Amino acid sequence: MLVRLGVWSVLEAGQTFLVGYALARALDAGFLAGNTRTGLLWLGAAGLSVCAGAYGTGRVYGVVAELVEPARDRLVTAVVTRGVREADTGALSGLTQQVEIARDTLAGVVMVTRSFLFTAAGALIGLFSLAPLLLSVVLPPLLAGVALFAATLRPLARRQEAFLAADEALAQELGALLPALRDVTAAGAEERVADTLGERTDTELRAARSLARWSVARVAALAVGGELPAVLLLVTAPWLLDHDVTPGALVGALAYVTQSLLPALHTLVHGLGTSGSRLTVVLRRLNRDSRPRAEQPPKGRGAVSISGSAAGRDQPRQTGTRHTTALALSPQSPPALSLSSLTFAYGPASEPVLHNLDLILQEGAHLAVVGPSGIGKSTLTALIAGLLTPQHGTIRVYDHPVPAPQATVLIPQEAYVHTGTLAENLTLFRNGPVPEAELLAAADAVGLSPLLGTLGGLSATVTPAELSAGERQLIALTRAYLSPAPLALLDEATCHLDPEAEARAERAFAARAGGTLIVVAHRISSARRAERILVMDGPRTACGTHGELLRTSDLYRDLAGGWTTHPAPQPG
Repeated sequence: MLVRLGVWSVLEAGQTFLVGYALARALDAGFLAGNTRTGLLWLGAAGLSVCAGAYGTGRVYGVVAELVEPARDRLVTAVVTRGVREADTGALSGLTQQVEIARDTLAGVVMVTRSFLFTAAGALIGLFSLAPLLLSVVLPPLLAGVALFAATLRPLARRQEAFLAADEALAQELGALLPALRDVTAAGAEERVADTLGERTDTELRAARSLARWSVARVAALAVGGELPAVLLLVTAPWLLDHDVTPGALVGALAYVTQSLLPALHTLVHGLGTSGSRLTVVLRRLNRDSRPRAEQPPKGRGAVSISGSAAGRDQPRQTGTRHTTALALSPQSPPALSLSSLTFAYGPASEPVLHNLDLILQEGAHLAVVGPSGIGKSTLTALIAGLLTPQHGTIRVYDHPVPAPQATVLIPQEAYVHTGTLAENLTLFRNGPVPEAELLAAADAVGLSPLLGTLGGLSATVTPAELSAGERQLIALTRAYLSPAPLALLDEATCHLDPEAEARAERAFAARAGGTLIVVAHRISSARRAERILVMDGPRTACGTHGELLRTSDLYRDLAGGWTTHPAPQPG
């Protein structure tokens, strides 16, 4: 097979040889000697050589295919074997994309390298045939350019791999983000996501700049090896003509350099410089040894579970003085939630929304958070959920720093429901199948059972646009109720429910085994159901029972008077 590749490549080399040699003979023995017929015959020979070279090139493609296809088959076998043996989730990508990239790139590398070698051989033999002195002008810069290019291959390959890795990391991040844009907006996590994407983008930018700097050396190699010989031929033309180099030989040498060597070197530098490093990266990934993979968090059970989508986020409210508030709800330990000297502001020039806030909440506690719009209630829940990072202070959930794995579920005001079955919506935060009895029990506890019957059961298809805001909230609440997270954050998550439905849902969350509940309240009845109420009022933040706050907090009295009064339902 290699012999056939060499034989057909000789036709290309013969074409290269005759293009310059025939041109030189057409001038020296034909047109410059007054013999037009001889000149035309030599030009005709050059034309025939082009046809022969084209035929040889066509045959070369078939031989290269025979060389490359077995390599592709071996790669396919390796990928399938690894996919079956290791249950490799990337095997499908390897079969449909990476193997094809390797095959096409390998064929390109073979073609480019072969073409340069035979073209250079044909051109150099032609130069020697015309006048050996021509080699002394053309060969040194050509070898210098090839050597410079060879020296840049390894650094370029490393930087090409770094760029590809950075590009893939950014693409993976975007691929995971785009389907979740609604959730990101819902939870107020735009800044956090933007920071992560910014880091990925900056990494790719640095890799691209490093690759571009090394690409300058590739351009220099092309200039030295491909363009400098033509310049030297022109500069040394008087000297060459004085040393028995004929005008036809000089023109033929320029044809060799500009029509053969320069294009061949250009193809080699850009083809091998890019495709070669790409082939190295793909082959390394396809043939990597088996190794343990990083454990990925199961679906719906990451550090923070998000159910739904928030309509907005509290904006910073400037206050005249800074303050410290310490709240202790129980002397027991360890706490479900611990805030220590928590300080957060939305900008360096803004007054903190929270300043030196200390809060201890024991397991099983039920806290309501109230306050005027924009005071920082949603900000507090976002900080506890790990969606915002405080400037100072610490947050620990069940003795783990935020974000705490599998410990927190946040239900914002605008609930997120996706197209699919009702069971798929309810089990979004669970890993693996959930018994139907557990789903029905959760639906009954939260108050979803009537809607479940209306929709047609757990297997019914849910279309979000056909549900009311309250119905979407009931689905999101039941989903959060089924999550393994013990700390539930209800950020006005029941605002579209009537008071009775709201009371039932809050009682269900408060009664969860080992569960702890924080509710951003929008009704006085919701606040009264809580064991303690946190009144956020800038420097006058206070905490206590409903009765205590009516006596001690002017803001709470105003809020309670402005809310529609509903008697606090008693546990049944």
